[in-house]
Amino acid sequence: MSLSSVDSLISANHFGTFFGVTQEVLNNVWANLTNPNVHSIAYISMEIGADPDVFHPVKDFLEENNIIQDPNPQLDAFVHKYLYETRKVPNYSGGLGVLAGDTLKSFADLHLPALAISLLYREGYFSQIVDSKVGQIDHATCWQPETTPTLFQLHTPGNPKQPLTIDIPFYNGQQQPIMVKAQVWMKLEINNQRDYFVPEFLLDYSLPDTPTWVKESAHQLYNAKSTIIKANQRRMLGSAILPLLDSLGFPLQTIHLNEQHGVTVTLHMILRDLRHRLGEQWAEVMTDADILASAKRVAKKIVYTIHTPVKAGHDRFSRDLYSSLSHKAFQRILNLVAHDEDIAHEYNFTAMAMRLNRAINSVSRLHRDVTKKQFPEFSDKIKAITNGVHHLTWISDERKACFNRIASLKNWQNDPSRFAAISHEDRLPLLNLLDQAWQVDNQRLISSINAMLKNHREQMVETWIDPPNYLSSLPEQQWLRPGVFTLGFARRFSTYKRADLIFDNIGRLADILVDNNWPVNFVFAGKAHPADEPGKYVLKLILDNQEELYHRSRGLGKLIFIPGYDMQVAKLMVAGVHAWLNSPKRPLEASGTSGMKAAMNGVPNISIMDGWWVEGYHQGLTGWKFGYEGPVDEADLSENPESLLYAEDSTAFYRLLPTVLEMFYNQPDQYMERALQNLLLNVSVFNTHRMAAEYVDQYGIALSPQLRETINGFRRLYQSNQA
Repeated sequence: MSLSSVDSLISANHFGTFFGVTQEVLNNVWANLTNPNVHSIAYISMEIGADPDVFHPVKDFLEENNIIQDPNPQLDAFVHKYLYETRKVPNYSGGLGVLAGDTLKSFADLHLPALAISLLYREGYFSQIVDSKVGQIDHATCWQPETTPTLFQLHTPGNPKQPLTIDIPFYNGQQQPIMVKAQVWMKLEINNQRDYFVPEFLLDYSLPDTPTWVKESAHQLYNAKSTIIKANQRRMLGSAILPLLDSLGFPLQTIHLNEQHGVTVTLHMILRDLRHRLGEQWAEVMTDADILASAKRVAKKIVYTIHTPVKAGHDRFSRDLYSSLSHKAFQRILNLVAHDEDIAHEYNFTAMAMRLNRAINSVSRLHRDVTKKQFPEFSDKIKAITNGVHHLTWISDERKACFNRIASLKNWQNDPSRFAAISHEDRLPLLNLLDQAWQVDNQRLISSINAMLKNHREQMVETWIDPPNYLSSLPEQQWLRPGVFTLGFARRFSTYKRADLIFDNIGRLADILVDNNWPVNFVFAGKAHPADEPGKYVLKLILDNQEELYHRSRGLGKLIFIPGYDMQVAKLMVAGVHAWLNSPKRPLEASGTSGMKAAMNGVPNISIMDGWWVEGYHQGLTGWKFGYEGPVDEADLSENPESLLYAEDSTAFYRLLPTVLEMFYNQPDQYMERALQNLLLNVSVFNTHRMAAEYVDQYGIALSPQLRETINGFRRLYQSNQA
């Protein structure tokens, strides 16, 4: 390997020196984003999950070429960082953030002119310790952005030793803004070919002179200590967008709001538009008609994706509170565009995002129908773009090697639609290879869990923590074994997701296993928000069910909880389990991308007919359904415990489970056929390449003929909004 190849991975511009792409690639991306004639996209998300420990094209390049050091000290430092430093960027809480990261990776794969903006949280999302007696214990996440691969602190042009800072206006009940500084970090979402990237800009408010009220809000994602902190986090994102674009020299084209968290950017856009049209006296002379006309112009630049029908997911702030956070002009604007139809004394930021856009999309067909029911005023405007996942991130290495050996899957890494065209001749070889890969991935998951059990048992002696798994107290020969049917569940522990549903009647569940001598591993993971006490209670119930299930099933049912859920744990699970469980109350699961990640590996789902599974079920070819399937018009959208249908839906699961286990243990060929059908029917559809192709319509991007052909090919695969 020539040194010139390593040299080519370094590039620079007036904002810094970067590693991972060539100078030509950096220049190309930057030229597109600074060119007012190129329609670029600013993707705004409160959280972005794209840990470089699950997708790492630069690290792969170094390892494939046996590059472990370099005589150039600068290059050697980069090589060391990418090969050996901690690879987590813990600025995400769950599916929303991981979807954002997957979206940006597909934007990079497709060479779309896009950038992303989010916040950098010095304490990330909370870290989770789980104690069998206490349950979830929250503590701050410790990480160092300075040593994290793919992250670069930008500097002031012409002064490499001076970090780039931008001035961000905050109106705390005053007409004149308080200017707060934030540093700017750039994360490179580099595609698999390393010939393009999407820059993700993270705003770091943790500076020595930062006001205390900003610092307190900047530490941790979704800090819920007070409503003011919650409101400030939204302001810190939305208020920084225009100053950041101005500082970088990026013209304002289309802003894509991934949820409503950054919607306050529209206030600043309206203010800027009014000042441009009415002059410096705009605040004194503007009328309501002027505001509404300006809002209409601003709306043409906004695309909005709504992700949840759950009321807790919609930001509402009292008018009294917001009067202390904004000046009178902002309050006049909010009165016109953020009024809540049901609660007169509150501003509804979801309703505001609904009003100020040129396009609204939900994240599945069923979610579209629910959203229309929730927001009938915007019913004609609400479309469906069903979520996807980044296939190169979530398909395991073993599965990738398997797919690479199938002739009709040639180029699948760049084109996931190849899975829809698997030839008849390739199906049997693919099934054999898939079965072998699955066994390896299952062994890897089981080995990881058993190592965790051993570690927890040792920690029990060394610390005050009681192991979160009952099996830690048993002899090692009673721990998990590979090849045993393994059911996976991993997601945020909100009450409507009903993580404990299948344990509602442990006696009946245990009888199914004992009567048929069927061993089952139940592998669970996930976090409850630190302020979500009902969610924490559900997590504790999982822990409390372990010993009873084990004994009542005579050791056949082994329930495991993996603490510290993150993308790495998720990737291990979605490839290593034999089926993926999703048990929300229909229709409160807007999408449910974890099941898509399992399907990418051929793993069947066992799911309530909610979110994406309504589209991915295919009359049972790809997995199983259970539970309530009532129409949306009659659906109860409440999370009230009495309305969560535990008895009805758990009973449906117990009726279904023997069918699944009998097929797994006694009809493996039929079980593998469901795995094959996932590859044929779901991989080509539920990926972020297809999703991005559908978004391109809303963006209005002018594409080159070659890229237009590629995008149209993905779009023809599936049109989310048709049904």
